[in-house]
Amino acid sequence: MKFGVSSFAGPLSELDGLADSIELYIPKMDLYKGRELQTDRLDAFFDSFFSYDFYCTAHAPYYPDPEGEHPKSLAIDTAKMTDSDFQLMYEALDISAHAGADVLVVHPGRITEGGASKSFGRMIQNLKTLADYGEEVGVVIGLENKEYTDPLNLCCKAEELARAVDLVDSDYLGATLDIGHANLTCGGDPQKLADFVKTISPLVVHVHVHDNHGVDTGRYGGDEHYAPGQGIIDYSALRGLGDYDEIFNFEVFSVEEFKEGKAFFKNKLSEFWNIY
Repeated sequence: MKFGVSSFAGPLSELDGLADSIELYIPKMDLYKGRELQTDRLDAFFDSFFSYDFYCTAHAPYYPDPEGEHPKSLAIDTAKMTDSDFQLMYEALDISAHAGADVLVVHPGRITEGGASKSFGRMIQNLKTLADYGEEVGVVIGLENKEYTDPLNLCCKAEELARAVDLVDSDYLGATLDIGHANLTCGGDPQKLADFVKTISPLVVHVHVHDNHGVDTGRYGGDEHYAPGQGIIDYSALRGLGDYDEIFNFEVFSVEEFKEGKAFFKNKLSEFWNIY
């Protein structure tokens, strides 16, 4: 079991010794000019990254919240992909492979032309293509559940996420459980959250950890990405993951939040899991 943090939380030098793993948040690493990958920037990053001894995962570009800081030029809807979008995702898989990441987190698509069923079908075909490339480079895609406070998101409910993974039917696509998004979808109800986790547990290859209040607060649809302990999430729901022994990645915005959140989270996990 490893405790990681997203690369936007702080400099690698400050995270060294605190985090077992770093999630390379590709759209926020300043690697692109428009949609053009800047290889000199990528080389400089890896020169620094490989001077440390971090395990790592990665996060692909996605369709951003209008309030968020994700570069608009890198926006991708996995239910409506162009050739340029596929190129960006292939580059994300290549970067992941070079970094030694086992998992690349990918967001599900959006409900657009033709409604939910057709959007879902297009997403499945696109994910099959990405999973095939993931197999070529040795990186598993972790399809992340999204929050139902935005009803245009696909794969908010556990059953739909599980169905997507089953339909892609590849050893190179599993599920990323985002406990914060799941809490919003479940309206902050602990029993519903526990049921959500149990439903997708056999498919989970990666976990995102943060906190919220289970409702749309008017900012980011309630997806506040607080440090664990600052919201209402009942992390005992994670006992439904059974013998999961991979990374818990903290999606928080500072080194201090990571330190405080990790201490709180490990204490909660120790109530029902042997984490040492």
